[in-house]
Amino acid sequence: MPETADARVTSGSYWLPCTRRSPGRARQALREFLSGAGDERFSAAGELVVSELVTNAVAHARLPGRLIWVRFELGAEELRIEVHDPGRGRPVVQQAAEGDESGRGLWLVECLAARWGCCPRTGGIGKIVWAIVLPPVVGEEED
Repeated sequence: MPETADARVTSGSYWLPCTRRSPGRARQALREFLSGAGDERFSAAGELVVSELVTNAVAHARLPGRLIWVRFELGAEELRIEVHDPGRGRPVVQQAAEGDESGRGLWLVECLAARWGCCPRTGGIGKIVWAIVLPPVVGEEED
């Protein structure tokens, strides 16, 4: 029996420098990954999620010369995004005040992802922050 597209899991990973340009590079990597996999259903939410996770890694890892590793795993009905960084602290969802210019990243991740979390990296310093993105629901009426 031939393997169906629904049974396959596709994955890809990318090394990024710990710089301000990395969130844009991560979004581009996700677009190329999803396009290559022929499944762009996750693009809108996935780009925002990976951008926020990489932005947090760049802002909080603060270890010069270290790299961030971004990994995507595409299943039939979900996209897993992982951002591996050398930082020690665990991310916490914050309530940003109306005038704050930052502090909403994990709140956005929490809103867009089906679930997310953080765990230590095995065999090295730092952590993995991951999120599961589901495809948009088709056929829901907008208000």
